[in-house]
Amino acid sequence: MIDRSRIIALAWGGACHGIFALAGGAMVLAMYFGMSRSLGPVPYPWAWAVNLLLLVQFPIGHSLLLTGGGQRLLGRLAPGGHGKTLATTTYATIASVQLFVLFAFWSPTGVIWWQADGPVLWLFTGLYAGAWGLLTKASFDAGPEVQSGVLGWSSLWRGRRPVFPPMPETGLFRVVRQPIYVSFALTLWTVPVWTPDQLFLAVSYTAYCVAAPRLKERRFSAMFGDRFARYRARIPYMIPRPGKRWPE
Repeated sequence: MIDRSRIIALAWGGACHGIFALAGGAMVLAMYFGMSRSLGPVPYPWAWAVNLLLLVQFPIGHSLLLTGGGQRLLGRLAPGGHGKTLATTTYATIASVQLFVLFAFWSPTGVIWWQADGPVLWLFTGLYAGAWGLLTKASFDAGPEVQSGVLGWSSLWRGRRPVFPPMPETGLFRVVRQPIYVSFALTLWTVPVWTPDQLFLAVSYTAYCVAAPRLKERRFSAMFGDRFARYRARIPYMIPRPGKRWPE
């Protein structure tokens, strides 16, 4: 028989990856159509207030859960006393729920400013797919087991404590220090349909992508000390240096 901890691991992992897939699909489709299609039922002008709440709940919640208090909360959310082991899986699940709610239940204005057509549509579709490809690559470079939530439930399944990957310095992290945020910002601006909704989202979340990593880098500085200081000294924050020969 499978023991109870393994049942919990499978249930937590299945829920995490199922919701992760739904959130990813909702994001890709909603932005591809410029946030002009969704399930949002709120009429205007009230929809602006609701959309604003949907917009801010992700960055606020995402950041708060990384604080000391947020980490303690994550450690209490899983059953069977396995909260600390499953913390990364729980974190990924909550983030996925937040993103799914944002992109699935946005209330569109119904206004379309510009929509690509013909060869231009194919061009922007390629750029959009490329931006998502970069985001996927950056996530793998950062440690896919953490980014996807696998680390928590797989550690519980094996009966081990989670072992986090080392500080990322390879792949796209040889080019800029924050390739995940850069790649996500690119997905916001390469869409083939532009609406007031998409512009609002793109401006707001680009600002978040620029500011939020500062908090992340404070944690990395505390965790990795001189190693991160040396890395920060040689690798730019978000904009690659022209002519820079990246270290192997």
